[in-house]
Amino acid sequence: MFSNWSLLHLMDHDFHKKYMLQELLVVIWILYIWEVYLSIRQRKLMKRLDKLPSSLEGIMTEDVYQKARLYALDKNLFGNINDSCSTIINTAFILCYSFHYCWILSGDIVKLMGLNSNEILESSICLFIMSTLSFFIDLPFKIYNTFVLEEKHGFNKQTGLFFIKDQILKFTVSQLIGPIFLSGFIWIVQNGGDYFFFYIWIFTVVLTLFMSIIYPEVIAPLFDKYSPLPEGELKTKIEELAASLKFPLYKLYIVEGSKRSSHSNAYMYGFHKHKRIVLFDTLVKEYCKANEKSDREFGCEIDEVVAILAHELGHWQFNHTIKGLALAQISFVMNFVPFAMLLNYQPMYDAFGFTDCRPIFIGLIIVVMFILTPLNTMFGVFVTINSRRFEFQADEFGKKLGYGGQLKKALIKLQKDNLSYPLFDKLYSGWHHSHPPLLERLEHLDKED
Repeated sequence: MFSNWSLLHLMDHDFHKKYMLQELLVVIWILYIWEVYLSIRQRKLMKRLDKLPSSLEGIMTEDVYQKARLYALDKNLFGNINDSCSTIINTAFILCYSFHYCWILSGDIVKLMGLNSNEILESSICLFIMSTLSFFIDLPFKIYNTFVLEEKHGFNKQTGLFFIKDQILKFTVSQLIGPIFLSGFIWIVQNGGDYFFFYIWIFTVVLTLFMSIIYPEVIAPLFDKYSPLPEGELKTKIEELAASLKFPLYKLYIVEGSKRSSHSNAYMYGFHKHKRIVLFDTLVKEYCKANEKSDREFGCEIDEVVAILAHELGHWQFNHTIKGLALAQISFVMNFVPFAMLLNYQPMYDAFGFTDCRPIFIGLIIVVMFILTPLNTMFGVFVTINSRRFEFQADEFGKKLGYGGQLKKALIKLQKDNLSYPLFDKLYSGWHHSHPPLLERLEHLDKED
């Protein structure tokens, strides 16, 4: 409702730019205050539950519970500080017309290069400037998170040199990909006519599918080592499970994630008859090297890993990925139709200091990142709720395959290995968690069919 009200006001040409800025800043700070309120609720809950609750007896030991609680409290505090700094910096960027200064600087760089003024080129340089600023602003927080917070709780496995190489590589890859997408986007807007958003939709879908193929095959191996899962009982059982469901398993990998962190994961990707499954070495007890020096055991047994994959195959069986793509198309329409309507609305640009030009790139930032923030936030809540429903469906699928008991054991082990705090304020959890908390999943798995 609020976003629609804002949009109607923006379409009124008598709406002064300072009132537009006020509205946008009000939205930013209302969302920030809401996040802080939810975080405080969760922090109070964790502070209050300073002893192992009876609901967790048999699931976690007192020692593991206290470690998970302290880890969650530290992450909560760090998240609040990070969010506060981000909100203050974003506010300062808006009030100081920083987007305009970045645009002017990009034009000056084009002139210094001896090139003719070109919106696509200037936009690509402007994107580089903004992303570079963002990189260096975020870097201290990344360093603290990796080498202080994660190190303190035993998860960080990165050396300083590894971290530096990793950050440089991530930045380089993003700078190669981002300008390509942006250049194609601007060209389509310039040449697509009144219905350019339809051609942008086609462009976005094609690019998304292309990146879904290229990323796991070309980009991901730049960061971590992917190896075929060796012959053995685990590989045999996974292949048997896939064959029983007629899942077109093409390749089975294990990734050496333990060089980066001791957190564990597993995922699937691929199209049609070329599906791949990737297991982190931190997930499988047999390959777990992340905590060799610890007196605790980490990783899941073979049947528990297979149970996790039964859950993942439930997502495939119910077409959750395709349904997620459908939701993404709804989000696309919600963002780019208003963008098309406001593309040439000069007061919107005036509010950000662009009194003499209307760059397409800047218009995209203003509409998608600021004006439509309330609408996108509420849609994100809907997606989160829907994702939780998908997770329950996948759990139920694994249970029907006969892996209910093993899946419960695996969920408990993953909670312990990752020191995930299992108790949440309902409002906080409903807003943030795309995956249901542990106790909800265990309760659902215990229900009679």
